[in-house]
Amino acid sequence: MTKKRVAILISGRGSNMAALINAAASPDFPAEIVGVISNRPDAKGLAIAAAKGVSTSVIPSKGISREDHDAALDKALAGMKAEIVCLAGYLRLLTSGFVTKWSGRMINIHPALLPLFKGLDTHEQALKAGMRIHGCTVHFVTPEMDDGPIIAQAAVPVLASDDAEMLGARVLAAEHHIYPLGLALVAEGKARMEGGRTVFAEFSEETGAGRLVSAPAPRPKTPDIESLARFTP
Repeated sequence: MTKKRVAILISGRGSNMAALINAAASPDFPAEIVGVISNRPDAKGLAIAAAKGVSTSVIPSKGISREDHDAALDKALAGMKAEIVCLAGYLRLLTSGFVTKWSGRMINIHPALLPLFKGLDTHEQALKAGMRIHGCTVHFVTPEMDDGPIIAQAAVPVLASDDAEMLGARVLAAEHHIYPLGLALVAEGKARMEGGRTVFAEFSEETGAGRLVSAPAPRPKTPDIESLARFTP
């Protein structure tokens, strides 16, 4: 199997980055992580990636124009021979020119069920709206923020006792499950962006069709309260 070369962009702790690196360590995963780039030199994820044997670099965004930063970023990705770019908590808006160049080859994880709750503070937004279901979305990146075609989603229940931190922790666990799945679909060519939509290749249920939109984990043989509440408030 020829694995797709993947670069990950981070700005902080890199927990989703770590989930992708761990998934890619499996021999049958269709992608390899060839580098991690941060726009912040103090990003904690850099040390985590280095400890896992992944090459890291910093392209500072402070004190530089967006265009010059993205040009340097594109040059670094070319040096890695990256084929897919994964944003994993990359806290910087990319220029439309850069996004267009990587159209269909750049994906992101967002902590909400898009198109609901774009931008920041998604868990607070969900609680304020009285949602009983919340979750996360893997999507292709387009010039408009949090607006690209959806690749995969995971749903979690919103419990009556939740605050934003508690709900965020539950969503983060789902992110770690769904992001490797989304990357695998793109790397294998089972999901591609076409005409502003996500197009899925034909494949049988046995090969994973039922996992395109999933809960954060398969239902356990012995249901617990949370699994029963997953789709029932």
